[in-house]
Amino acid sequence: MPCFKTRDKVLGVLARIPAEVERIYVIDDACPQHTGDHVSASSSDPRITVITHAQNRGVGGATVSGFHAALADSMDVIVKLDSDGQMNPELLRHVVRPIIEGRADYTKGNRFFRLDSLRGMPPMRLLGNAVLSFVNKLSSGYWDVMDPTNGYVAIHAKVLRLVPLDKLAPRYFFESDMLFRLGTLRAAVVDVPMDAIYGDEVSSLRISRVLLDFPLRYLSRIAKRTFYTYFLRDFNAGTVQLCAGLMLMLFGAAWGLKHWLISINTGMVASTGTVMIAALPILLGGHLLISALNFDIANIPRRALHPMLD
Repeated sequence: MPCFKTRDKVLGVLARIPAEVERIYVIDDACPQHTGDHVSASSSDPRITVITHAQNRGVGGATVSGFHAALADSMDVIVKLDSDGQMNPELLRHVVRPIIEGRADYTKGNRFFRLDSLRGMPPMRLLGNAVLSFVNKLSSGYWDVMDPTNGYVAIHAKVLRLVPLDKLAPRYFFESDMLFRLGTLRAAVVDVPMDAIYGDEVSSLRISRVLLDFPLRYLSRIAKRTFYTYFLRDFNAGTVQLCAGLMLMLFGAAWGLKHWLISINTGMVASTGTVMIAALPILLGGHLLISALNFDIANIPRRALHPMLD
């Protein structure tokens, strides 16, 4: 449970965590309100361990500290829950159920599942999450997953040990980066419906920060996932469609640009055959790229990985 400026909310969240939870890790991410000290002084729950950061590492860095602590204590299923009251601790049983039943390696909340649950979401957050959800599908390969910035997540420890935790984005790109890393492992991910809960808290995530920081990160993950999935770890029909489509489109565009420049310089109109040599490869290449996209959508990991791991 990462904590930053949540001193007035954290005890209420902790009190609602189900009894089935064996350990609770409260990570004080250099909170100016000293939330960790407040929890230590005010809570008598023996399950709680407070971890304090001397410097702020962001929500991703705080979560990774909790992950390391849970792995060191040999926990089986690890849940990340925010301390600001926006996530209902009583949903924890539903969040971990697909993992316990062997249907998923990683689960996350989805505030888009029920339309009624979106009524409490501010319009700008609704729009931003919808856009990020689509881009995240491209970068992670999980086309059936929505709400990528939702931080209510659970993961099996066997799969978490395969994730390069120290390479995860430390701040607000953490959840999206986690999905990208899981996609390279072919881990099964399942969405769990949950309602959006908003009170008087102020989000630290700024639109300007998203617009400046997220696009380059997503482009980097899209390129890496394409290379890992279709060239490094496998060579399949999607690889052929992608390569052929790109080559045909590049050839058609280069041919068309060359003869368009010739027409401008000479004043001579290009022949029908010349135009068709440019148009047909572009049309065929576009069709192949759409086919590659369809192949990628059908290639979503469905089989849980952790039952096969020692």
